[in-house]
Amino acid sequence: MRARNRSVGDRLAALAGARLDVLQVAPGARAKHVALGGVLLSTGGLAALSAAFAVHMALGAPWLIAIAVGLGWGLVIINLDRMLLVGMRHDASWLRNIAIAVPRVALAVLLGTVISTPLTLQIFNKEIYATVLTLQAEAADQFTSDLDANARFAEIPVLQQKVADEQAVLAGGGATDPNADPRVTAATADRDAKQAAYDAAQASYRELQAKAQCELDGTCGSGNAGPGDAYQTAAAAAATQAALANSAKSELDAAQQALTDARTSAGQDAASNSARSVALATADLQTDQAALDALTTARTAEIAAFDAQNSQSDGLLARLEAMDRLAQDRPAAGTAHLMLFLLFLSVELLPVLIKTLLNFAEPTAYEQLEVLRDEEDVEAEKIRRDGRQRAVQARADLIVAAETDRMAREIIDREAAAREEAERREARRQARRGRLARIVRIVRPSRSAAEVESQRELIEPTLDTGELEAMMTAPSAVGMYGTASVPAPRPAAELLQSVEVGDR
Repeated sequence: MRARNRSVGDRLAALAGARLDVLQVAPGARAKHVALGGVLLSTGGLAALSAAFAVHMALGAPWLIAIAVGLGWGLVIINLDRMLLVGMRHDASWLRNIAIAVPRVALAVLLGTVISTPLTLQIFNKEIYATVLTLQAEAADQFTSDLDANARFAEIPVLQQKVADEQAVLAGGGATDPNADPRVTAATADRDAKQAAYDAAQASYRELQAKAQCELDGTCGSGNAGPGDAYQTAAAAAATQAALANSAKSELDAAQQALTDARTSAGQDAASNSARSVALATADLQTDQAALDALTTARTAEIAAFDAQNSQSDGLLARLEAMDRLAQDRPAAGTAHLMLFLLFLSVELLPVLIKTLLNFAEPTAYEQLEVLRDEEDVEAEKIRRDGRQRAVQARADLIVAAETDRMAREIIDREAAAREEAERREARRQARRGRLARIVRIVRPSRSAAEVESQRELIEPTLDTGELEAMMTAPSAVGMYGTASVPAPRPAAELLQSVEVGDR
């Protein structure tokens, strides 16, 4: 069990960027790196969960596919966070530490925002869904209002009224209401105005008459009973108002008679125009109904298309808008959303912040040993490189020595062959010289062998020095495995060809 736990801890420490060989020398840093690895694994799990929710909400993907995508995204986040940690090495300069930390913290904030948003939306799913429905209803109402204000559909109310009037004409057999005639309408309005004037004059007369009677009784006004001056004044005002009321009554009677005449005339005209009204209403109804049906169909189609689109607007962007509306309408929900966002963001920032703070502290034993181990690795690599270079140089030296030895052996062999050939030639010359001397002694005894020898120029065989120089300056042809591909040396017969020619 202990070995198993140690294996899991080693994996977590390696995930946090620790070197296991250094941890064996500095075991005190093991717990810190194991904890960092656990935090990295936690952020990856949150990222996987967030991505699964986001894919399901935004794309409507099945949960199986969403989980698969979420796991892939979690691995990507773990790799990015690990890269941020591994790249933050301890530095003695505060400015360099800050320069290294700032972009990594900014990237961590961005990743934390992306990761925390789907999680917070999922937590407030019920409230957000209700707000999304409200937003969809508001969007539908706004779209309907825009259609009503659209110039293309502005004639729909007018056409509806015209169709209703034309249908009323046809339903009544062409008979129209005389009261709708303009003459009757005008006469009615004049009669109503005269009636109002008469009623006002009559009310004023009754009020003045009551005041005159009150002055006569002495119960009001001056308080003096009997037909005094106050009474006379009130009675005169009442008489004047009575004359005005009578005049208003006469005008009312005249207006009532005019209204009766207008109704009579309108009734006669309506009876005479009923057949023509039916024909006109029939023709106009067909045209107006066709235009109304076309506009209504187009408007209904646009509303249906918008409703289909609006019903599907419940993705990630719609949920973000609903969350903003929810935060505006309910401040407690906005505060809770902010707290959850900061929580998930802090989890994502935790590894980078811890690493940044540790870089501002004194180097730990692990960090010092890591630097020493890196330097040892560099020195070891330099030694191995020097050894490889020396081995290559030694091999080249061996190849040169082997080639030089081969060339020396070839030169020695050729010199030996040349000496042997020269000895054979000398032997043949001596033999010929002896035969010639015997012949000369027989034919010309007086001629000495020395004279015969002086008449013949002998050519001593020597080694061709040009061949030797060519062999010395020629490039080495020794192969990788010690094989040679140089051409074979020239035979001694070719070197002594001139001697053979002279002998012949």
